[in-house]
Amino acid sequence: MLRNSVAAAALIGTALFAGAAFAQSGKVTVVTSFSKDVTDPFKQAFEKAHPGVTLDVQNRNTNAGVKFVEETKANNQVDVFWASAPDAFEVLKGKSLLQKYKPKAEGIPDKIGSYPINDPENFYSGFAASGYGIMWNDRYAKANKLPEPKDWQDLAKPVYFDHVAMAAPSRSGTTHLTIETILQGEGWEKGWRTLKEVSGNFRQITERSFGVPEAVNSGQVGFGIVIDFFAFSSQASGFPVKFVYPTVTTIVPANVAVVANAPNKAGAEAFVDYLVSPAGQEVLLEPSIRRLPVNPAVYAKAPANYPNPFKDPSLGARVKFDVDVSEKRTNVVDVLYDQTVTFQLDALKAATKAIHDAEAAIAKNDNAEAKALVKEARDLVAAMPVTEQQASSPEIVGAFTGGKEKGARQAELEQQWAAIAKERYQQAQAKAEQALKLAR
Repeated sequence: MLRNSVAAAALIGTALFAGAAFAQSGKVTVVTSFSKDVTDPFKQAFEKAHPGVTLDVQNRNTNAGVKFVEETKANNQVDVFWASAPDAFEVLKGKSLLQKYKPKAEGIPDKIGSYPINDPENFYSGFAASGYGIMWNDRYAKANKLPEPKDWQDLAKPVYFDHVAMAAPSRSGTTHLTIETILQGEGWEKGWRTLKEVSGNFRQITERSFGVPEAVNSGQVGFGIVIDFFAFSSQASGFPVKFVYPTVTTIVPANVAVVANAPNKAGAEAFVDYLVSPAGQEVLLEPSIRRLPVNPAVYAKAPANYPNPFKDPSLGARVKFDVDVSEKRTNVVDVLYDQTVTFQLDALKAATKAIHDAEAAIAKNDNAEAKALVKEARDLVAAMPVTEQQASSPEIVGAFTGGKEKGARQAELEQQWAAIAKERYQQAQAKAEQALKLAR
């Protein structure tokens, strides 16, 4: 009897050891939107803490990463999905492509500001937090005698024309969140007006989010709309850059999740645990990363003047970000921006420049008729082809799947929205030019 008990205990011990060993060995495949500047330090630290484990990091933008997880679900190629945009995780969760896992972490609060750090059902976990704002090259600004901006609307001022850059929200999950934050913080109509007026001052719209800080760092462009850690890591690397959180911003967690039917589930869970452990949280403070930890205790090891959302309640307090609203209309908002701004940037800039010129002339020679024309021009630029209700309607949401293959309805809406934008920008430019003649 004793012998049997000993044998049973030995079998249990062997099974437990085998499970632990499995977590400490093999390949963990991670699909992520983060650049190597972020992933390499974590890869090195995790592999050092878990000898025998290899982290296979596959970088894709957020939308492409979501599609890859969907497309490979049949043969289970991915263990972990790791990205900034919470609505991307909601999409995967809604399609049953994530599995529940509650990390073994202590000291992490339920919320950061007003935003939950973890999914309440434990399908994904926050490991870092980020806000959205304006980054600028201080030398560039001084050389061009440009003021320091404080809010989004500052970037719409004539002085910033052709000095600003941003990534396309359809190509960058973090930029999409910036757009959505402005829309939620200011409301649909006012938010799009702000976005159009700021976008009219753009020098360029980049395909990847890290193209913006690179352009600001090098002085190719003066100002960039970015996620905060791009600016913080540039500062830590010695670039002459500054950063500000506008009033209308939010602090939201970047997340990590174990993919459903992960081939190395134990290894995936070990990686999630590492990210939220004290050691993993400290990696966030490295100069190449500079994200906001979700463990308040880790800020004690942060550099001087490091933003701390747990001690500064003003960070992100203005916007109560609704991830359900964002997730529902993600593809619609991205396509709206592309069709009315990204692909119409030249026409938008021409209208914007004409408005700036007319307003400058009116400031010197007041003319009521000219003022009225400029107002009409601004309203034409700001106008959107759909209302907020229409953008979230089943009819329009259903037309946009986010896939590479476009349906007939999606193509029809895209062409319609682009044509409306182009026509309104041309009308706005004509009215502004007419106003300029009247004011001279």
